Amino acid sequence: MVEHAAAAVREWDFPRSAASVLLMTRFAAEHGVGHEDMLRGAALTLAEAEDPDTQIDAHQELAVVRNLVTHLGGEPGLGLRVGSRYQVTTFGIFGFACVSSPTLRDVISFALRYWDLSFAFGIPEVEIGDFEIKIELHDDAVPGQLRRFLVERDLAAMYTIMNDLLPMGVPIRRLEFAFPEPASVAPYETVFGVTPDFGCPAHVSTFDVAYLDKPLPQANAQTVAMCEAQCRELVARRRARTGISHDVRERLINFGGADTGMDAVAAELNLSTRTLRRKLAEEGTSYRMLLDEVREALAEEMLATGALSVSDVAVRLGYAEATSFIHAFKRWKGVTPAAYTRSGHG
Repeated sequence: MVEHAAAAVREWDFPRSAASVLLMTRFAAEHGVGHEDMLRGAALTLAEAEDPDTQIDAHQELAVVRNLVTHLGGEPGLGLRVGSRYQVTTFGIFGFACVSSPTLRDVISFALRYWDLSFAFGIPEVEIGDFEIKIELHDDAVPGQLRRFLVERDLAAMYTIMNDLLPMGVPIRRLEFAFPEPASVAPYETVFGVTPDFGCPAHVSTFDVAYLDKPLPQANAQTVAMCEAQCRELVARRRARTGISHDVRERLINFGGADTGMDAVAAELNLSTRTLRRKLAEEGTSYRMLLDEVREALAEEMLATGALSVSDVAVRLGYAEATSFIHAFKRWKGVTPAAYTRSGHG
């Protein structure tokens, strides 16, 4: 039986801490690029980047990435070298939750539910088969000139952290990249331990399913529960929208979570679709992300009544069929609507 799971967010433009910006700025400094050059256009000072409480939007980090690629993009495997610097502690409470989880299966489930507490620009989709786990990283919406760096960085960071969690290591079975083969594949072999294939249809990595349920050495049920509670609160604060995002969210609630389309919402707000998209991007979100948030919240409320079946909830939220709603709910909560209700949430 094949299981599928996807990240709770579909776009990369979620708010994030400045820890990743600080890491890249320090990396650049080691290679002769000053912080003024790295932070140019990011509307961020070095002091703010060093403050663990600073929250930025994804476009600010993207500006820093663009500066790094501009100054050091000629160096082979730049994204791999930067990605290998990310450690569990770089991710704060999100990282501590991962290291305290019982198994790698739990880490993957947790990470997908709280993907917007990471620094990634690639959006993962996971397929668990009988013999291997397949992780596909989607980068469709990432600016073209930065895709290679960000895919390299995100995959290297993910693999580095997996190996930190399991000291025995997690050997990659297959690694594929959609971009062309570089002049040298040695940096990839050093980081991943395999020779990748290039020019493939998608960015894909796989590893043996046997590693999925191996116990993690620092697993602690109390710690992971405490960390998840803090992550849940942090995500709720970050997803609490104001400004135009709040207005869109209210309209979507009035529509009952049905996807009436961005054009209809823009017309309700007396804006052009293009202007609405730009304003949402400036606030670090998108129409699709807000629709997902509203549907998740309404689904919880409807299931909590106990009066509606899963099919009824699916119809009320505007899904064409119940299976689509069940798939979306598993992406949000990590379980099916029925399992969620049985666990006492409903």
